[in-house]
Amino acid sequence: MKLPQPPDSLSVDMDKTLAALKVKIFADGADRAGILSLNANPLIRGLTTNPTLMRKAGIKDYEAFAKDILGSVTSKPISFEVFSDEFNEMRRQALKIASWQKNVYVKIPITNTRAESALPLIAELAKEGVKLNITAILTLEQVRGVAESLNPAVASVVSVFAGRIADTGRDPMPLMRESLALLNGQPKAELLWASVREVLNIFHADQCGCHVVTVPHDILGKAMKLAGMDLGALSLDTVKMFAQDALAAGFTV
Repeated sequence: MKLPQPPDSLSVDMDKTLAALKVKIFADGADRAGILSLNANPLIRGLTTNPTLMRKAGIKDYEAFAKDILGSVTSKPISFEVFSDEFNEMRRQALKIASWQKNVYVKIPITNTRAESALPLIAELAKEGVKLNITAILTLEQVRGVAESLNPAVASVVSVFAGRIADTGRDPMPLMRESLALLNGQPKAELLWASVREVLNIFHADQCGCHVVTVPHDILGKAMKLAGMDLGALSLDTVKMFAQDALAAGFTV
């Protein structure tokens, strides 16, 4: 019996396409070319970065890099993080970063490195109308504190590091759903699923009702290529990859 031939191009289950999701996809990275390319993609609704990503990308001048990016990213929300460990200096940096452009959100870590809470600073900046992205959150107690500190009249993002929670062997889905409930009193606050580890996490974020998921550039590339692909066709694609690599390596036995 002749087996049916797979399609020439990998077919897509429309229920699994990224465009069908309710969650907003933000690109997370510090590669300039990647940021500009993804900013031009209508699928990407916003962008984020952090000092660690910027250091890995070899960026030396924080402000020059940010302002260069903002020359192209003019409408989609984009987050830049403060990098001081002292709250007074965090405040100064936050106000300066916020002044760069109207679409800028300022990332404030939930604590400093001495485990001192940033909630007083968050409340102060929120009261002054600064759009904040509160980052490095991993507990419901932290989410509750942020929910009580934000300004309901000012847009904000609450970034819970679901991927890091999963790294400890815990299922982050229940915590994310509870976090969403804790933010009910903040009509302009959006819950963000952070530290995505694989394409499936984008769908997890959508399933639990998160407003935003921030995805590293490499995983976004994989998601745009593979999300919803027919598994039989993907199997054939994988076999072709093995065959091509074996041929290119010149293997013999």
